[in-house]
Amino acid sequence: MKMKMAASTLTAMDTRSVRPPEKKADAFYLTPEWRALMAMIIKERGRICEDPHCDGRTHKKGMRVFGDHIVELKDGGAHLDPKNVMLRCGASHTRKTAAARAKRLAERF
Repeated sequence: MKMKMAASTLTAMDTRSVRPPEKKADAFYLTPEWRALMAMIIKERGRICEDPHCDGRTHKKGMRVFGDHIVELKDGGAHLDPKNVMLRCGASHTRKTAAARAKRLAERF
């Protein structure tokens, strides 16, 4: 006996037109306390990437730096402790954040 396959009623989604939701900053990073802490840290340390794994390829004078919590807030890090904040260039910040997110996800399963 030969079996017939039913025709699919599902259509494929066109991924060229589907966009992920727009990223929104956590409200904490918009507070006057965080902004004051960042201004103080940049004044003391300079506008440089402090990540020891950074290769320096994205560095330029006056570059944008991100105040990144060494121990992320989601993992119990101190919100306004300067010792828990490292200045990172965009590439280093993205790499570290992705690694921390992957680690949290791996611990769930």
